[in-house]
Amino acid sequence: MATQVIKKITSSSPHSLLSHRSKTTSSQYVASRFRDATFEKFMDHYKNLLKVISIQDLILANPSNNPPPVSVDFLNRLSQKLHLNRGATAFLRKYPRIFEIYYDPALSKPCCKLTPTAMQISKDESTAINDTHPLVIDRLTRLLSMSLSKTLPLRAIFKVWRELGLPDDFEDSILSQNPHLFNILDAHEPNTHLIKLVTTPSHEKLTAAVENWRITECCKDDCSVDRTEMRFSFKHGYPPSMKLKKNLRAKVKEWQKLPYTGPYEELTSVKKRSKTGVMEIEKRAVAIVHEFLSLTVEKTVEVEKISHFRKWFGIDLNVRDLFLDHPGMFYLSTKGKRHTVFLREGYERGCLIEPNPVYVVRRKLLDLVILGRRGLRSDDYKLSSSESEEEDDDYLQETENDQGESHNYRTHLLVGR
Repeated sequence: MATQVIKKITSSSPHSLLSHRSKTTSSQYVASRFRDATFEKFMDHYKNLLKVISIQDLILANPSNNPPPVSVDFLNRLSQKLHLNRGATAFLRKYPRIFEIYYDPALSKPCCKLTPTAMQISKDESTAINDTHPLVIDRLTRLLSMSLSKTLPLRAIFKVWRELGLPDDFEDSILSQNPHLFNILDAHEPNTHLIKLVTTPSHEKLTAAVENWRITECCKDDCSVDRTEMRFSFKHGYPPSMKLKKNLRAKVKEWQKLPYTGPYEELTSVKKRSKTGVMEIEKRAVAIVHEFLSLTVEKTVEVEKISHFRKWFGIDLNVRDLFLDHPGMFYLSTKGKRHTVFLREGYERGCLIEPNPVYVVRRKLLDLVILGRRGLRSDDYKLSSSESEEEDDDYLQETENDQGESHNYRTHLLVGR
C-alpha cells in the first residue's frame, strides 16, 4: 500500500481521498483527503484548547506560587503569534471559567490571570505527571530505542514534551536523575545537545503497541482471522460514510501480510530498488509512527513535530503523505492552521478509549473550553450567537453520552464544584 502503488480509496470521483500520487502535489493530496466528521468536530474545540494552553503557559511562566500578572496589552501584542484572530481580549472573554480579566492598580492596566478552577487543573496535571515518572522514563527509553543511533536531539524532545507527558523540568527531574539510562552529549552544532540511551534494552523486552493488540485479538474466542495473517497486521477502522472499493480492500489485505522490521528491531539491509523492498521500508515507517503516536498521552501530535524525528528514525518518506496513505490507521486534520494526526484506534467518538491520569486532567480543561460562556448570566459574557451555544450543547451532550457508554472513562465538569 505504498504511495506509488495506491491509486484510489473511495468510489467518489476526482475529489476522492487518494488519487494517483504521481499526478498530484502534496497540498492537493491533503485537500482531497476524506473528512471524518467526528474528528473535525473534535478539532473545532481542540484548536481553541491549544490557544488556551499557550496563554496559560505564559501566565504560569514564573514558577512562583503567586506568578506576576500578565497584562492584556502584552497578550494583544502576541495575538498574531498565538493565532488570536480577534485579539487577546475577545479570546479571553470567551472563556471566563479559565481566564479572569481584572484591573491592576500597580500596573495601571488590565491584566489576566487563571481562575481558581483553571489553576487547580494545572496543579492536578503537574501532580499526575509527577506520579507517572516511571512511565515517562519508559516512554523516553522507547523513543530513543527507535532511533537508529539510539540518540535524539534534545530540541526535538522539547517540541513533544507535552505530548509525551514529560514534566516541564524533565532535564533535571528525569534525565539528570537517571544517568544510568540517559546521557546528554554536545552535538557538532553550537548550543545543540543530544540525548543518548546508555543501555539499549533488547527488542524482546520492548513490545510495540501493535504487538499487544495482535496478542489480544488472537486470544479472543470469536477471532475469525487466521492467526498467521495477524503476524504483521495493523488495526484498521474506517468511518461508515467512507466507502472502500473491493480492489482497495484486497490491496490492504495483501499489505497486512507483508513482513517488516519492527520499530525496536535492528534495521538490516533492504533492497530499496525492488518493489517489495520499497513496501517493506514504507511499512517499517508506518510501524514507527504508529508506535510514536501510541507513546503520546493523547494519541495525537502535530505532523511538523514528528517530522523532526524522521532522519533519526531512518524514515526516508514524507511523513504527512504516510499518514494520508493509511486512513484506516491515522486521521489528518488541518484545522487550527496546523496539521494534526490522530491514531484512529485510540479514539471512539472524540474520546480516548483507554484514558490515562494525565489525559483525564487535560480533558477537564477541554470541557471548560467547550462550555465557554454557556450558562453565565453576566452581560460581559453574552454569547455572540445562539447558534454557537447550541453547538456547544450538542457536543457536550454527545460527549456525556459517549462517556456513559464507556466503562473506562468518566469526565466530571468542574462547574459548580
